[in-house]
Amino acid sequence: MEVNCTTPSPSNEHRIEVNLRDVNQLFNTMDPSPFHEKDLDHDAEEFIESWAQELPVNEPVSLIVHVNDLVPEKETQQLIEKAVHNHFANRARSNEMEFRQLMAEGRRTLLIGLAFISTCLFVAARFFPGGSAGTISAIVRESLTIGGWVAMWRPLEIYLYQWWPLQKRGKIFQKLAQMPVEVRTKTNSDSSNP
Repeated sequence: MEVNCTTPSPSNEHRIEVNLRDVNQLFNTMDPSPFHEKDLDHDAEEFIESWAQELPVNEPVSLIVHVNDLVPEKETQQLIEKAVHNHFANRARSNEMEFRQLMAEGRRTLLIGLAFISTCLFVAARFFPGGSAGTISAIVRESLTIGGWVAMWRPLEIYLYQWWPLQKRGKIFQKLAQMPVEVRTKTNSDSSNP
């Protein structure tokens, strides 16, 4: 399998080109689903997704599949296009579910973190006031304050860093689920190239 990505055409559409010996190379051979519902081969999916990630999210992309041995074109064209669209639509739904789960985890950890930091700060202020003398008192007060802020680490990580890569990946999957797919038969001169 060989994958190429070309520069955008005048309409700003980027093309991802995949060269295959036969159509079955595009699909996971272990998947018993009907042809149009099959998962894409892991390598094929990874190539298509990695090229799409390098392109601007808001610019269109199309997939051109070059195949050496091709059965009747119109039927194959429709089946491959439907299979590719189904696969990436499923990936978009899975990504959306993962995003919702991450946001739910963020809400839970935020509530837990806020309750814990509030308790720590209350205990520190109530039982170890700043004016009280003693090293042990100061250590306990500072430990409670630091411990409370450490409890906020996970919700801050989710809300500051983890949500946006998932959202971007979801947009890429949605774009790939709707991209035009064209199947072409390779000519002899094309198939002689590695």
